[in-house]
Amino acid sequence: MDSARKGALMQADDATPASWKDRIVAPEEVLKKIHPGMHIFLSSGPAEPRTLLRALRDSKLYNLQDLGLMQLISVGDVVGEDSLQSRRYRLKTFFSGGVANHAITEGQIDLVPSYFSDVPRLLSTGAIRVDVAFVQITEPDSGGFVSLGLAVDTAREAIEKAGLVVGEINPALPRTLGDSFVALDAFDALVESQLPPHCAGRWPLDPTFEQLAENVASQIDDGSCLAYAIGPLFEALVSPLSKKRDLGIHSLLVTDAVMDLMLSGAVTNRRKASFRGRTLGSWVVGTPELHAWVHENPRVEMQGVDVTACPMRRARNERFVSILHARKVDLTGRVALHFGAGTRAPGKVLAAAGPAEVADLLLAARLSLRGKSIVAIPSRNLQGKSNILAGLGDLPHQLIVRESIDLVVTEFGVAHLAGRTVRERAQALIDVAHPDDRASLVEQGKASHLLFPDQIYLAEAGHFYPKEVATTRTFKGGLEVDFRAIRPSDEEEMRQLFYRFSEEAVYYRYFSPIKTMPHRKMQSYVNVDYRTTMCIVATVSEPHEDHVIAEARYVCLSPEARFGDIAFVVDEAFQGRGIASFLFLYLMQIARERGLEGFTADVISSNKAMLRVLEKSPHPIRARVEMGSYHLEIPFGEQVGPGGKAISFS
Repeated sequence: MDSARKGALMQADDATPASWKDRIVAPEEVLKKIHPGMHIFLSSGPAEPRTLLRALRDSKLYNLQDLGLMQLISVGDVVGEDSLQSRRYRLKTFFSGGVANHAITEGQIDLVPSYFSDVPRLLSTGAIRVDVAFVQITEPDSGGFVSLGLAVDTAREAIEKAGLVVGEINPALPRTLGDSFVALDAFDALVESQLPPHCAGRWPLDPTFEQLAENVASQIDDGSCLAYAIGPLFEALVSPLSKKRDLGIHSLLVTDAVMDLMLSGAVTNRRKASFRGRTLGSWVVGTPELHAWVHENPRVEMQGVDVTACPMRRARNERFVSILHARKVDLTGRVALHFGAGTRAPGKVLAAAGPAEVADLLLAARLSLRGKSIVAIPSRNLQGKSNILAGLGDLPHQLIVRESIDLVVTEFGVAHLAGRTVRERAQALIDVAHPDDRASLVEQGKASHLLFPDQIYLAEAGHFYPKEVATTRTFKGGLEVDFRAIRPSDEEEMRQLFYRFSEEAVYYRYFSPIKTMPHRKMQSYVNVDYRTTMCIVATVSEPHEDHVIAEARYVCLSPEARFGDIAFVVDEAFQGRGIASFLFLYLMQIARERGLEGFTADVISSNKAMLRVLEKSPHPIRARVEMGSYHLEIPFGEQVGPGGKAISFS
């Protein structure tokens, strides 16, 4: 930068100003130095230089013609949709959310398709022209340095390339740490801000998003590193994530929700491989309380987007999790992202990510050791229509790399997609759709040849699905096992469990030497009426998948029946850990809560393992021999006395 022109706008002919306050000029004086055709970089989003921009918007100066304004993200309130109608300037952005959502499609804003992490390089190399930089900054410290405050993004590169650099000093701007400091001498002109920094309100909690957040959080392990965003989902995630330990944040945004998570102790950044102990961000978007909290906070590190958005840097952190709040998803796993005016609300912002930002996130999750990508979506929109579709059609903002999506989560559960066929994906996604939409989706899936032509679905079963029975237990050797009611999408896992059984185990379970378990048989087995049948599966988690290792069920002959017939089986690789005993006692607890009076069971006399499990019954068991097997009755009304035996043979 030409040092001869430094301070040219502020210096008197015969003196150098004694302090920075002496260098303050009126915004109109700055605008007189602008020439038609210039490209002006603006601090982005929450750091929008509001005083300079209002002066630009309202000025009658003739030279302010045919200007190009450039921001990475536009979430402020000065460059709004009304001002975009001006013929004097045109906004160029790299972000398809916020103000830009509607204006891009209307041709009012020029979108630069680019990865955020590439933007600093494009500025530095001159691929994107910068003539003037309007940057909001703090008051200088005693050493003569200002902080970029709420937005670091690419401001440093813009300052280095611009021929005219103007700092809008805002005394209310928090002094953030990290790569945020710039020498005051880098600025050709200083303007005093007449407006407070831009603030964004918090989203209210909503029951649907609270349940959605609970399900998302269930898939996030202790020690995971997250990229946080803005919106009702991320607000609702605070409560369930506060129960986690040693989370890390490597994000574009630092928000009120991130502040809450750090104050809860859940976010320590202790396990991060880079910037250990510090939350990373490029923008601070939120309330005045957040601004006060980030002020000189050593636990918050502000860096440029070449650091915060870079997939390789994110992926250095083990268990990096990308969480995408999507608009629609189809039965194959294709995703449509948010767009349009629906992403904004009075006083609040939903920073809907565009395809390029999402691609960076998904790549980071792919490259991270034990990373995962989660798409979170309410089952229905505000108009009551399904957000899970047979196909996306021509919806905009489609993310076509369905291979990169590991999990789709709704308020009704979690669909595991990684490693599954298109048919299995469709089944899993139907299982987490709104219960009233599932039967229709099954029919659409069959018509689209995504499901078998003979696929069955019990329409009423979705309304009776007993999600309350889900629980987790730890067994011998530290094995953590999740238990839940069976779902139709468990068909393939149950088939694979069957084929892992020995011939003896198959005979003990089915009283027949069954050799095969085709789709026709298994789909009838996994589609159950939860009013007459309770089936619990036990699963263990792999990085992107849950595998069924055990199953237990009771079946009542009718809704009025008071006794249920029980059977259970455990993968032989997991036997001897107490899983069968837990399933038996847990199934008994569920049956009692549902009003059953007892169990019946038929056990082949040589099945000693099953008998040992049943001996742990707290209720007496009456047994009689029928054709080489025991017929058992377990009435719940009696208790086994001290020193008594559970099973009595007749």
